[in-house]
Amino acid sequence: MQAVSQTHSTRPLFIPVILGTVRVGRRSESAARVMTAELEKREGIETELIDIARLEIAADDEGETTKDPVFAAKMKRADALVIVTPEYNHGYPGLLKHVLDSCLQEYIHKAVGLAGVSAGVFGGTRVIENFLPVLREYGLVTIFWDVNFANAHKLFGEDHMLLNESSLPRIDQFLKELIWMAKTLRHGREHISLE
Repeated sequence: MQAVSQTHSTRPLFIPVILGTVRVGRRSESAARVMTAELEKREGIETELIDIARLEIAADDEGETTKDPVFAAKMKRADALVIVTPEYNHGYPGLLKHVLDSCLQEYIHKAVGLAGVSAGVFGGTRVIENFLPVLREYGLVTIFWDVNFANAHKLFGEDHMLLNESSLPRIDQFLKELIWMAKTLRHGREHISLE
């Protein structure tokens, strides 16, 4: 049993980035690519960009009955999540909520961090505030750092990368906190019983 625990604790952390909108021309894609690129630079981290537009999620049902087995397997494997969500009229995209609702057990006691994207100056602050209770209901553990991509139409180039590096210190702090929480919670899931 101890050898199994050591194997699990030395494997890389898997922290996928979920791109939470399907709209054409979405600025959130650039933000999600930046977050993925920054995670890829970290030692001991595996990541993947999950675009909800490419998932096989039924729109004519709800909850776990709509589960995409590939997405569910990635959520089960994940040690933490980064969710990149645009702010649409102070809220999050309905399809993002629909996709996330398709899993439940897969999220419990895992860390999550939010990156908000908006055309305005607040950088998705209001969508993040609205999303926090939802994430708690899933059993996810939210970190206290967020990333806010304000004035998104001015932030990214044609290659989806940042036009300047002013957001990088905030992203760095966000990822340090997320990775610390992911390691801590993985240790807890593997070694500490709720009983």
